[in-house]
This record gives sequence, structure tokens and C-alpha cells, in this order.
Amino acid sequence: MRTIQGIEFYNGSREELLPGFSADFPYISTRAELGEYTQQFVPWHWHRTVELFYMESGSLEYNTPGGRMVFPAGSGGMVNSNVLHTTKPLPQKDKTIQLLHIFDASLLAGEHGSRIAQKYIEPIITSPQIEMISFSSEDPGQMKTLELMLEAFQISEQAFGYEMKLRELLSEIWLMLLEQAQPLLRSGKECSRSSDSIKQMMSYIHEHYSEKISIPELAADAYLSERECFRVFRSCLHMTPAEYIKSYRLQMACRMLARGNEPITAVGQACGLGSSSYFGKVFREYTHCTPSEYRRRWQDSHM
Repeated sequence: MRTIQGIEFYNGSREELLPGFSADFPYISTRAELGEYTQQFVPWHWHRTVELFYMESGSLEYNTPGGRMVFPAGSGGMVNSNVLHTTKPLPQKDKTIQLLHIFDASLLAGEHGSRIAQKYIEPIITSPQIEMISFSSEDPGQMKTLELMLEAFQISEQAFGYEMKLRELLSEIWLMLLEQAQPLLRSGKECSRSSDSIKQMMSYIHEHYSEKISIPELAADAYLSERECFRVFRSCLHMTPAEYIKSYRLQMACRMLARGNEPITAVGQACGLGSSSYFGKVFREYTHCTPSEYRRRWQDSHM
């Protein structure tokens, strides 16, 4: 199990890059430590894989286009394939630590179009109303799911039959998940999945964040009107295009401050945040500290 303190993305995209992910066994497990200065939150992103997670300590807030869920220590959940989501640790004494199983659905389904894929896997991963499913330790049935998730983390990669034992446990978890999802599958609830349009516009912002970005240009890149551009951002990310652009620029500024020694003024300009006075103002609003303080505290915590 790898320990991570942040996530990486494919260039020009918000699709998460998964180091160590292999086509011959599409699965990785990670232990995510979300500290105060590693990242204020995990930004909007998606992955084609399914994410199963258990909260070892702390509490984590998840947001998807369909709403918000909070996961305290001892709970867990599933994030469906291709669903846009963002996470934020909630303020508390304990460090937020999350254990994750990340795998491609083909690990359980086998060959595309198989009976297992059609009967058990595709009803969930192709369902737009299922963005997330939560597991509570207070529910006996869901507690069993959480116990199996923890048991799967404990299998040694060096153990004989590791891959088959792991797939067996994940398959058992999936059946429990499918049973829990039945009310959602029957409801036909309108809960939109991340659209190609929002992903296209996010990619445009990520490629041009250091430049001046106009809303007409952004909308045109996704073949949308300005009105539809605003609607898509509100529906999927619960913010305006301008708010997302500023948020992404500040995320890039945090990354540059944490990883390099460029002058503060140069960081602000490189991230499209203009003058040092404006950069300092919006950065304090975002992180509750100055750029210099952020760099010092982050780098001191990783010496």
C-alpha cells in the first residue's frame, strides 16, 4: 500500500493519474494523509476506476455534482467510475487518513460483455443516479462491507494467491454494494453524472490558466452558449466559471510555493493572478495565510 499526500493529473485534464496502475491487474491500494499544508482540499477530478475507501481517522467531506456527503472515522464509501468529485478534510485534532481500493471494473467483470459484467457490474457503473454510496458502521449490513474492505487491505502482496484472494473479497463487497444500490437503481432519480462539456471546459482552463480567459472563449471551446456554460458550471461544480478559474489558479500557486523557490511575485504572475498585492489578497482569503507563510510552513513540515 502506497502512502500519498496529494494527487497528480494527466496533462490538461482533471483525470487522476494513478502511478503503479497496471493493465494486467488493474488495482492499487493507497493510504492518503491529508494534512493542513499538503493540500487545503483535493480539487475537482475524476477517474475511470472505481474508488472504495475507509476512513481510518479524521473526517472527510465529499462533493459531487449531485450533492455533499461527510464521512467520519470508521465509515466508508464508493465513488463511481467517471464521477466528478472533490474532497476536503474537516477541521479537527486528528489527522485525516483515508485507505483506498482503486480498481478498474474489468478486474471483477472479466471480458467486456460477459454475463458478470451485464448482470452485476454495468448496472452500477453505467447508472447516472449513482455517484456515491456510503457505508456506516452503525448499520450491521454496511458494517460487514467495511470489515471486508479492511480485510482486503490486510492481504499481503507476497502471499500465495494474493490476486485471487483480493478479487474474491472485492467481488463480495461489490455484491453487497449492488444490493444496497437497488433503491437508487429503481428510483430513476435525476442526479447528473459529470458531462463531457464540463470536462472539456475544465481542460481548457487547466491548459490556459496562466493567460487571460474570457467566458465567451471558454464556452466556445465546448460548443456552448455563455448561458449554457454558466448553467453547466452551476449544475456540476456548484460555482461560476470565474470562481473555478480563480480556484484553480490558487491551487497551482499552492503547488508552486510548496515545490519551488521562485519569487512570490513570479508565482502570482505565472498562475494568472496578476500583481503581488492582488495575489497576496486572494491567497490570504483562500488559505488564511500569506504566500510566504504557506511556503515556509509547508516546506518546514516536509524537511
